[in-house]
Amino acid sequence: MISERDSETTFEEDSQPNDEVVPYSDDETEDELDSRQPGAEPGHNPSSRDAEESREPGKKDCSWQVKANDQRFYDQPGFKRTIFLCFKKSKYAGNAIKTYKYNPITFLPLNLFEQFKRAANFYFLVLLILQSIPQITTLSWYTTLVPLLLVLGITAVKDLVDDIARHRMDSEVNNRTCDVIKDGRFKATKWKDIKVGDVVRLKKNTFVPADILLLSSSEPNSLCYVETAELDGETNLKFKMALEVTHRHLQEESALADFDGLVECEEPNNRLDKFTGTLSWRNSNYSLDADKILLRGCKIRNTDFCHGMVIFAGADTKIMKNSGKTRFKRTKIDSLMNYMVYTIIVVLILLSAGLAIGHTYWEQQIGNSSWYLYDAQDSSPAYRGFLNFWGYIIVLNTMVPISLYVSVEVIRFGQSYFINWDLQMYYPEKDTAAKARTTTLNEQLGQIQYIFSDKTGTLTQNIMTFKKCCINGQRYGDCRDEAGQLQSHPEQQVDFSWNVYADGKFLFYDHYLIEQIKSGKEPEIQKFFFLLAICHTVMADTSDGQLHYQAASPDEGALVTAARNFGYVFLSRTQNTITISEMGVERTYDVLAILDFNSDRKRMSVIVREAGGRIRLYCKGADTVIYERLHPSNEKREATEEALDVFANETLRTLCLCYRDISQDEFEVWNKKFMEASLATSHRDEALDKVYEEIEKNLILLGATAIEDKLQDGVPETISRLSKADIKIWVLTGDKKETAENIGFSCELLTEETAICYGEDTSALLQTRLENQRNRAGSSPHSSLRMNEPFFQGSRDRALIITGSWLNEILQEKKKKKKKLKLKFPRTAEEKKKQTEKRRRAEAYKEQQQKNFVDLACECRAVICCRVTPKQKAMVVELVKKYKKAITLAIGDGANDVNMIKTAHIGVGISGQEGMQAVMSSDYSFGQFRYLQRLLLVHGRWSYIRMCKFLRYFFYKNFAFTLVHIWYSFFNGFSAQTAYEDWFITLYNVLYSSLPVLLVGLLDQDVSDKLSLRFPRLYVLGQRDLLFNYKKFFISLLHGALTSLIIFFIPYGAYLKSMGQDGEAPADYQSFAVTAASSLIFVVNFQIGLDTSYWTFVNAFSVFGSIALYFGITFDFHSAGIHVLFPSAFQFTGTAPNALRQPYLWLTIILSIAICLLPVVAQRFLSMTIWPSESDKIQRNRRKYLLEEQQWKRRQSAFRRGVSARRSAYAFSHQRGYADLISSGRSIRKRRAPLDAVLGAGPGSGHRRDTR
Repeated sequence: MISERDSETTFEEDSQPNDEVVPYSDDETEDELDSRQPGAEPGHNPSSRDAEESREPGKKDCSWQVKANDQRFYDQPGFKRTIFLCFKKSKYAGNAIKTYKYNPITFLPLNLFEQFKRAANFYFLVLLILQSIPQITTLSWYTTLVPLLLVLGITAVKDLVDDIARHRMDSEVNNRTCDVIKDGRFKATKWKDIKVGDVVRLKKNTFVPADILLLSSSEPNSLCYVETAELDGETNLKFKMALEVTHRHLQEESALADFDGLVECEEPNNRLDKFTGTLSWRNSNYSLDADKILLRGCKIRNTDFCHGMVIFAGADTKIMKNSGKTRFKRTKIDSLMNYMVYTIIVVLILLSAGLAIGHTYWEQQIGNSSWYLYDAQDSSPAYRGFLNFWGYIIVLNTMVPISLYVSVEVIRFGQSYFINWDLQMYYPEKDTAAKARTTTLNEQLGQIQYIFSDKTGTLTQNIMTFKKCCINGQRYGDCRDEAGQLQSHPEQQVDFSWNVYADGKFLFYDHYLIEQIKSGKEPEIQKFFFLLAICHTVMADTSDGQLHYQAASPDEGALVTAARNFGYVFLSRTQNTITISEMGVERTYDVLAILDFNSDRKRMSVIVREAGGRIRLYCKGADTVIYERLHPSNEKREATEEALDVFANETLRTLCLCYRDISQDEFEVWNKKFMEASLATSHRDEALDKVYEEIEKNLILLGATAIEDKLQDGVPETISRLSKADIKIWVLTGDKKETAENIGFSCELLTEETAICYGEDTSALLQTRLENQRNRAGSSPHSSLRMNEPFFQGSRDRALIITGSWLNEILQEKKKKKKKLKLKFPRTAEEKKKQTEKRRRAEAYKEQQQKNFVDLACECRAVICCRVTPKQKAMVVELVKKYKKAITLAIGDGANDVNMIKTAHIGVGISGQEGMQAVMSSDYSFGQFRYLQRLLLVHGRWSYIRMCKFLRYFFYKNFAFTLVHIWYSFFNGFSAQTAYEDWFITLYNVLYSSLPVLLVGLLDQDVSDKLSLRFPRLYVLGQRDLLFNYKKFFISLLHGALTSLIIFFIPYGAYLKSMGQDGEAPADYQSFAVTAASSLIFVVNFQIGLDTSYWTFVNAFSVFGSIALYFGITFDFHSAGIHVLFPSAFQFTGTAPNALRQPYLWLTIILSIAICLLPVVAQRFLSMTIWPSESDKIQRNRRKYLLEEQQWKRRQSAFRRGVSARRSAYAFSHQRGYADLISSGRSIRKRRAPLDAVLGAGPGSGHRRDTR
C-alpha cells in the first residue's frame, strides 16, 4: 500500500527478494523494520546470555503488560475497555474458546431473526399477515402458515444440530486440564479457567493451552522441544529456550509461586514467528523474543515437564489471530436463485397490478350495473381494484413457493449424508470417514475452477523414506538378488533380522547391497554408511528398551534410520563424543567440530578424531555445492552425476556424501580461527560460514543418497483427473522452492516438457506489461488499463513457481517504514489534491499489477507459491476470486491453512496427523487428498446436476400450476377467485408433486460414479453454468406458461356447450376445477418422469404414488362424510365422484396430457439423436465402457533416465542452531546412564541423552 504521507519510503526498495526466506510477518511494526539488520539470521549466540540485560527493545510498542501470579493487577482502570455505554470489560481475553452461535436463551429469537433476514421467509410472513385481513384474503390462512412453520422448523432444527456439535467441540477443548499455581500450589485447572499471568506446568505430549513465556523445564538449560504440527503442519521438532535467570531460579514450586515478574510486550497479533518484549524482575530487565514463547496449539515433546507464564489467552493467542474471519458462504446457485425469486416477485406485482386494473375496469363497465352481483358494500371500483391487487398477490403467491426452500434444504441435507456414507472416501488407517461439515454448499462442489492446496501433509505424508543410493559410482536400491541380478518375480523385502537394532519398519529390496555390506570387501560402502551414522544432529532416546531417534528434520531421521538398519547404528552422543555400533562393534569417536547447516551453505559437516589419531571431515549436502568443492581427481564424479540424474527423474530428494583427511597441523590452525569466529559478538554466522569454507575443500566423493518425500496414495492420479476436468491446481506452501518444485514433479503437476517461469521472469514480464499499459493510458489517469493479449506466445505447457518474497515484490505488498518524524502537512488545497491524486494513482497501478499477475498465473497450467505466510495464502485465493470471478476450493491440514480455507468458496480439511485446526474451520473433511477427485467429480457433479434439474422443474411446475389462475381471471371479472379448490392449492406443493422431484434431487445420475471419474470432461458443465442460468429459468417460465394454457383452455373448450352421458352438464366450476387439477397432476408427474435419468423402484413408486395419493385424498375430501363434519372447510361435496365417472372428462384429461408432453418427447428424441451431449454419448455406450473399466489403468510415468535438466531438492529442512546446541552442551544432560543399563546390551563406551 502506498502510504498517506510523502515522508514515507519503501523498506529495502531496491533489494532483491530472497527465495530462501519466508517474507516479513503479517503485522510487522515499523520499529521492527528499522531494527532489522541485513543478513542477520536468528541464531543462538553463546554470548547472548551475557547480553540479555543489555538488549532492551523500545517500550513504545510494548503496551501489553502481564504480571505473574497477581490477578488483582488486571483490575486497574487502565486495563479496561468500554464495550457499551458505561459497561467496561477487561482487555485481557479469557482462555475459553467460543465457536458456537447460540445459547438456550438466544437460540429462538436469534435464529428467527436470521431466518427472516432471508427475503423469501420475510415475504411469506407478510403474506400470512395479508391473509389474516378478511377484506382481501382469497385463500385460507393455513395455506401459508403450515408450509412456513415447516420451513422455519426444519431450518431451526438443522441449525440447532450444527450448533450443538460446535458446543461439544468447544467443550472438549475448554475442559482439557493442566496444572496452574493456585494458593501457592500446582492444582489441576481447566483450560477455560486459565487467565493471563497464571504460571502453568505442562507435561510431555500435552498441548500448550495459551501463548506462554517459557520459564524453566526439565531439560538442560531449560530447553523445551515442541512439535508445531497444529500451527504449520510440520512434524519435525523445534526447540525453545528459557532465559538463563529464570532457568536458574524458577525450578521449584515455591519459587514459581513467589515469582512476580512483569512482562511488557507487543499487543496480540498474528505473527507466528515474531515476539518482542521485556521481562522486569528483581530490578533487572531481560529481552524476550519468539524463541522463548510456546504458542497455543504446539505439543510438548521430549521434555518431561516445563513451566511457563501465560502472556496471551483465548482469542488473543496467535493461532486464533491467524484463523481469519469466519465468512458466511453461499453458493453461486443460491445467489442466482435469490435474484430469480426477486424477478418472480416483480413479475407477480406487475401481474397483480394488471389484473387489479382489469377488475377496476370490469367493475365500472359490468359489476356496478349487475344487480345480482351486489354484495351490500358500496365501495368504489378503484377501491375494489386496490383490494383485488392484494387478493391476487395472495392467489399467485405460489409463483414463489415456500416449499422450494424446504425442498432445497432437504436435498442438500440428503446429499451431505451421501458424502458422509461414501465408503470409497473412508480412510481405514486413521478410521476417518468423509464428513460434510456444512449442508449448504454441495452443488458448488460441481463448479470448482481453481484448487489451492497446501503441500506438507496434504499432498505429501511428511514421511521421508530412504529409497536408493549410489556408492562409488554403483547404484543400489533396485530389486536385485544376492548376486546382483535384477529380479523378475515379485519384490521380496530384505531380511534385517541379523541386525538387533533394525527398527522393523524399514523396507528395502536390493539384496546385493546387504551382501556387499556383510562381506566387508568394499571399504567405500563402509565409509558411506559410517558417514550417515556420524554426520547429523539427531538425538537418541530410549524407552521400553527401544532406541528412538528425534530428528530436527524428517530427512535427517530417514538417513540415520537407514544407516541403523544397514548395521551402522548411532547410539548416543555427548557434548564432544558420539557412539556408534559398526556391524555390532561399538566405538566412540571424539567430535572436534560440527559445521552446521543453513539455507545458504546447503550442507553440514563433522570433524572427528578416529582410532589412531587420524582426523577426518565428513560432509553431506546438495550436489550443487558439493561438486564445487570436490578434489579434481575424483574418479566417480561422472558416474555419481549420472545416478543423480536418474534419482532426479524419479523425483527423489538427493544428497551427496564426501570426506577428506585433515592433518593435525592444518586442523590446529583452522581450529584457532573457528574458536575466534565462535566467540564473535557481531556477524557471528557470517564469520563462521567463512571459516567453514576454508576446511570444506578438496573433498573425496563417496556417493549420493536418494530419499522419497512420500506422496499420499493416489495424488498423481487425482491431479491428472482434476486437470482433465479443466480445474487448475495451485500449490501454496511454506516450504522452500526446491522442495516444492520437486513435489510438483512427483505428483505430475510439472513434467519434463513444462516450461517453468520463476519470480524474476514473472516480475520482468509484469513490469513490461505495466509500462505498456501506462503508455497506452496516456495522460488520462481514468483510462481503462486493459490489455487482453496473452503474456506467453505459443501453446507450450507452462508453470509458475514463485516465492513469498517475490509475491510481495510483484503485488506491491512490501512493508513501508517512515523516515524520522517530520511534521509535514499539506499547506494548500492544491498540495492536498496532489497527494490524494498520487495515492489514488498508486492504488490504481497496484490494482492493475495484481490483475496482471492473476492473468499471467492463470495462463499457466500449474502454479506453485512457496515460502508463503498464512496471510499470503489467503491473499492469493482472494485475488483469484476478485479478478477471475471463479469458484475456488482450498485444501489443507494445518492451522496455517485455516485463513486460506475460510477465504475460498469451499474449504476442505485433511484430518490427519497434523491436528484438527484445519478440519474445524473447513466445510468438508476426509483422510486423504485422493478423495478430492470423488468429492468433486462424483458427488459435486451429481449434486450440481440434481440441483439444477430440481430448480428448473420446480419453477416449471409452479408456473404451470399458478398461471391457470390468470387465464381463469378473464372469465370471472378479475375477481381473484381461485381456479382450484383451496385444499388442492394447499397440498399441491406439499404432497401431490413434491416427492418425485425430491427424489430426482437426491438420487438422479446421468452416468455412474465410475464413468464420472473416467470422463472428467463431464465436469465442465458446472464450471460454465450451463445447466441453470437466466436462460434456463425463462425457458422453464415459458414451458410452464404453455402448460398452464393447455391445462386451462383444453377443458374450457371441451366443456363449452357440452352435455354428459347422463344428461347432466359436467361444465360447472367445481367439475372444471377437478378436471384441470387432475390434468395438471398427470402432466407434472409424467414430466418429472421424462426428466429422470436414473430410474429406481423408489422413483417409479413416487411418480405413480403421487398420482394415486392425489385421487385418494380428493375422493376423501369430496365425500359427504367429511362435509358433514366440517361444512365450511370442505365445499366440493361429491364433485370428484360425479365428474370422474364421465368418459368425456377422461378423454379431455388424456388430450391435455398428450398436447403437453408429446412436443417434449419429440424435442428430447431429436436433441439426443442429432445434438447429443457428452453424457448422452457416454450413456449410449455405457455397457461397453463398463466392460473396458476392468482393463483400464492409469498411464505409468515414463522416466527419461539421464537426460534431466533439473536436479531434485537437497534433503535438508531443519533450522540452523542444532549443531550449536550439541557442541555447547546445552542440550546434553549432566547425569548420564550407561547405554547397557537401558538397552541391556554389553558394556559400551557411549552415553545417551535422555530426551524424554
